[in-house]
Amino acid sequence: MTTKNALIGLWAETSIHAGAGSSVDGIDLPIQREGHNNWPCVFGSSVKGALRAKAEDKLGKDNDSITYVFGPDSNSDKASEHAGALLVSDARLLLLPVRSLTSHFKWVTCPALLQRLKRDAARLAINLDFIEPNTPDNGSAITAATEVVDLLLEEYRFKTETTDLTELITVLNKTTGIASEDLNEQLVIVSNDQFNYLAKYATPVTPHIAIENEKKVVKKGALWYEETLPAETAFYFALSAHKSRGDGMSADAILKCITEGLFGESSYLQLGGNETVGMGWCKVTVSEA
Repeated sequence: MTTKNALIGLWAETSIHAGAGSSVDGIDLPIQREGHNNWPCVFGSSVKGALRAKAEDKLGKDNDSITYVFGPDSNSDKASEHAGALLVSDARLLLLPVRSLTSHFKWVTCPALLQRLKRDAARLAINLDFIEPNTPDNGSAITAATEVVDLLLEEYRFKTETTDLTELITVLNKTTGIASEDLNEQLVIVSNDQFNYLAKYATPVTPHIAIENEKKVVKKGALWYEETLPAETAFYFALSAHKSRGDGMSADAILKCITEGLFGESSYLQLGGNETVGMGWCKVTVSEA
């Protein structure tokens, strides 16, 4: 079966709350995370739902191509007729913005994330050619900046090691759309274990309240804590398209419905909840085989 693939980069321009729907560690509304490593992610079902919502908003819910691409509406009597022709992966974390006490915020990543990006791209027959930097020790961080200084990320101090990251920065620019000049100044690579800590504890947790409109006071008991991913977070997800099970649309036509139809003019996608308060807006970058 012929398959057409694309890698979609997401660069968050506002904070994102893709909720997990369960409370943990005192956070009433935590974000979605991968089960085996606890890294933030956006589940494929959420990404696919966001793509379908954008398509329906642009083309109308009754457009036939939406049924061919995504499958019949699950609430319709035709839901069991056939599946959609588009395969959507989880949105996987690539760069996590972390506040720094010694400089501007840093985009932090680790060898495990970069190795996974290369594997995912290879599976899609997309060539991302870069040399993975040597794994740093827990107490050091790799940067492309020429000035060697101590770096404070959250409460941790790192000794910096300057390395030529030109190939990697070129790939990250191509994948996420972030300017190479900005990556050159702000990209930091730490060890997998150290990144694990930052991915768990460096995400914002915000208190929320509800107000009684008549009295203009806080409703009794109406306090909750919501976790988000900060603006500037970078993700990516994979798209694979097959020939449709409806009218026989080709795999190439199915993929172009997304890469050109949805993102040809307006290269933005809204993920997660709280859209009405400006959350979840991501700049989209498309890479095809």
